[in-house]
Amino acid sequence: AEMPSMYTNGDYDLAGFSVGAVNRDSILPSNVSIGDILLGLPSSGIHSNGFSLVRKLVAKENLTFHSSPCPWDAVIPTVGESLLTPTKIYVKSCLPLLRAKCLKGLAHITGGGLLENLPRSLPKGVVAEITGHPPLPPVFSWMKKASGLDDHEMLRTFNCGVGMVLIISEEKVDEAKSLLKQSGEDIVYDLGVLVRGEGKQVIMKHPLD
Repeated sequence: AEMPSMYTNGDYDLAGFSVGAVNRDSILPSNVSIGDILLGLPSSGIHSNGFSLVRKLVAKENLTFHSSPCPWDAVIPTVGESLLTPTKIYVKSCLPLLRAKCLKGLAHITGGGLLENLPRSLPKGVVAEITGHPPLPPVFSWMKKASGLDDHEMLRTFNCGVGMVLIISEEKVDEAKSLLKQSGEDIVYDLGVLVRGEGKQVIMKHPLD
């Protein structure tokens, strides 16, 4: 990770990771094709990406992490508390769909946003047409206004409210939504559909709002 301004001489970072195994015939993406449906799961906030820009914007707006009231959420006392909202983990939501063979692919919307992560699950000649992106959550609306970023750069920098994208065949959508609800996902976005195309693999049909 690139974390400018975070480390000085003598500082260090302790990181951990986990390793899993999967049967070869269960590896995703699998058989992703035109007509497949894209469902989106909400993020819990900024997650862990875009913080170099976030820190610059906080400084630009003369805010502090510890004492400034949160300008995008009056319920949360400070900027810092809001930005430290834990990253949502999607394992418990997605495992039931994996076991039920509902999933053709997944895209975790991390660094690079929707525009760089979703294409990794798409074959050549297939394009994601995004017709149902949700409105920007307040934290991202504030970031957009404070930064002056256009939609393309917002979608390349932040998750913009969608933390996970599921690729599902049309006939499995109802089952998938039912399993997601049982797993506690009360909000599931009908994000879009896969269509034939070349060039850019993610096409936004409507501007972010």
